[in-house]
Amino acid sequence: MNSLKPELRIIISGGGTGGHIFPAIAIAHALKKANAQNEILFVGALGRMEMEKVPAAGYRIVGLPISGLQRKLTLSNLLVPFKALSSLFKARTILKNFKPHVAVGVGGYASGPLLFAASQMHIPSLIQEQNSYAGMTNKVLSKRAQKICVAYEGMEKYFPAAKLILTGNPVRQDITDLEGKKAEALQHFGLDASKKTLLVIGGSLGARTVNESMEAGLKEIADGEVQVLWQTGKYYYSRAVTAVEPYQNKGLRAFEFIQRMDLAYAAADVVVSRAGASSVSELCLAAKPSILVPSPNVAEDHQSKNATALVDRNAALLVKDSDAKEWLVKVAMELIKDNARQATLQLNIAKLALPGSADRIAEEIYSLAKI
Repeated sequence: MNSLKPELRIIISGGGTGGHIFPAIAIAHALKKANAQNEILFVGALGRMEMEKVPAAGYRIVGLPISGLQRKLTLSNLLVPFKALSSLFKARTILKNFKPHVAVGVGGYASGPLLFAASQMHIPSLIQEQNSYAGMTNKVLSKRAQKICVAYEGMEKYFPAAKLILTGNPVRQDITDLEGKKAEALQHFGLDASKKTLLVIGGSLGARTVNESMEAGLKEIADGEVQVLWQTGKYYYSRAVTAVEPYQNKGLRAFEFIQRMDLAYAAADVVVSRAGASSVSELCLAAKPSILVPSPNVAEDHQSKNATALVDRNAALLVKDSDAKEWLVKVAMELIKDNARQATLQLNIAKLALPGSADRIAEEIYSLAKI
C-alpha cells in the first residue's frame, strides 16, 4: 500500500479476548500505514478487555452495554435482550455521529449490534473471521456484510462463497520477524544458550488446565534440564511464582503476561499453547513446533477445530484438555528431545502461514469505501 491512499473513517467493532482484540489493532495499524490521517474508532463491550487494551494501543474506543448469555441460569440473563436493544440504539447513534466509510467486525459481543445497525444504514461492512469454524453471530451477519476475510480454506460451508477472501489472521507485527533474535531473547529472559527452552502460553486470560498441568510437571521439566517461559495469565500468576521459586536457577520463569512475545518465540524450541485463532496464526508465522491444548470452554468448540486443521497436516501435536494433567508435560518433554520431529512440524506449520494479512484486509476495506 502507498501513502497516496485517500483518508477514511473506519469503525472496528468487537473484542472480548486477545484473539479478537490483537487482530483488530493490527488492522487499525495497517489502515494508519495506508494513510496516517485515517480516523479509526473502536466499538467494544463495556467491562471487557478491549476497553483497556485498545486505548493502550493508542486508539479511541466507545463501549456498548452488550453482554452474552451465561451458561447457568442467572438473573443477568433476563437483562440480555434489553442490553442488546440498548446496544443497537447506541450503535446507530455512534454510526450517525462518526459517519464511517466502512464498518469492520472482528467477532465478540459488540460486533453484532454494530454491524447489524451499519447494514440497516447502508454502510458497507466487512467481517474478519479468525476461526476455522464460524460462530453464530458472524454466520447471521454474513448475509448483510459485503466481504468476509477468513484465515482457513473451506469456509464456504458457513458463508456465501462469493464474499469470501482468504487473508489469514492479522498478528502482532514483531512476531513476523524473528530472524537473528535468539541471542537477544536468551539474554532478555536470563536463559542458558546450551539448554532447550519450552514456551507455555495460556492465552490472554490464562488457562487453568494448562497451568495446573505445568505446575504438576515442574520437577520433571527441571530434572530434564529444560528451561521454561510460562505465561500464566493474571489469575494464576501468584501461585505460579511460588511454584517456580525452587527452580529459578534451572531457568524456569513465570510471567503474568509476556510483553516481548517476539523474544519469547525467538527463544523457544517448542511451544505449548491454547488453539485460539490468533495463537494458531502466530505459531504458523513464527514457524514453531507446537503442542496445542484446545480450550473446552469456547463457543461451538472452535479451538478443537482450529487445532485439527493443523494436526491433520502434521503441523502440530494435540493434547486434549481432559488429558493434559497426565500427558501434557510428557508429550512436551518427548518433543523437545526429538529434533527430527521438531523439524517436520516446523516445516509443515510454516507452509500454513499467511503473512501480510492486516495489509490485505486494509486493501479490502479500501475497496468497499464509497469515496
